[in-house]
Amino acid sequence: MNAIISASELASELAGARPPVLLDVRWQLSLAKAAGAAPFDGRAEYAAGHIPGAVFVDLDAELAAPPGPDGRHPLPDVAAFGAVMRRAGVSAGTPVVVYDGGQGWAAARAWWLLRWTGHQDVRVLDGGLATWSGPLSTELPAPAEGDFEPAPGALGLLDADAAAALARSGLLLDARAGERYRGEVEPIDRVGGHIPGAVSAPTTENVGPDGRFLAAEVLADRFKALGASGSEVGVYCGSGVSGAHEVLALAVAGIPAALYAGSWSHWSSDESRPVATGPDPQ
Repeated sequence: MNAIISASELASELAGARPPVLLDVRWQLSLAKAAGAAPFDGRAEYAAGHIPGAVFVDLDAELAAPPGPDGRHPLPDVAAFGAVMRRAGVSAGTPVVVYDGGQGWAAARAWWLLRWTGHQDVRVLDGGLATWSGPLSTELPAPAEGDFEPAPGALGLLDADAAAALARSGLLLDARAGERYRGEVEPIDRVGGHIPGAVSAPTTENVGPDGRFLAAEVLADRFKALGASGSEVGVYCGSGVSGAHEVLALAVAGIPAALYAGSWSHWSSDESRPVATGPDPQ
């Protein structure tokens, strides 16, 4: 099963006999509060125009639990997540396509949660809404209630101890920007740096200038050069959002990977956990 879908393929499927459920997950990691600017409002963007039939899903409120000891975007309560998906029309046997504004991180978070909880047919619109040339709608859909019942465990999930162990025994990729990995800057979390043994692999390098994923073979070569060949692979980021995008890129490349959902926001919150800085993994 492909993990991504092009805009032309989506248009064809929407016109077909078995159209997918569409989820709009527009979201941005915002430092607006610190800058004094208004925060990004994904719901307002959705209301102004979305792919016809798409249902808005709020990443902060519905794809994550409130920030706390488990990180800035902890995994949502599984039962609550299932209820959100059913209200959006998601059923176990119905294909689902998720999109965001183009960065792909939020859509990947929804993709990962659905796949982790057992849905078999979920794809991300490659390049997001920016690639869609069809009409947009301001009508709010009222989908029939779905029957999806989440069953966690279909994809790998790491906690802090498992991530630390994997950094020693396999390959743990850090999906954040290189300067955050090296500890040169840290605009959000308590301290900069990385989990000792983790390898820098910014997820922004998995896509081209248009926001679409690089070809599967190019991605496979990239990850193998980072050490993925024959190794168990895990990924983390700042709070489990861009890391899901790297897990998606690995899936496009045909490489299974686990996600440390708490990521650096969870790891760095505990002063007893070691922190490495600089370009070297150790």
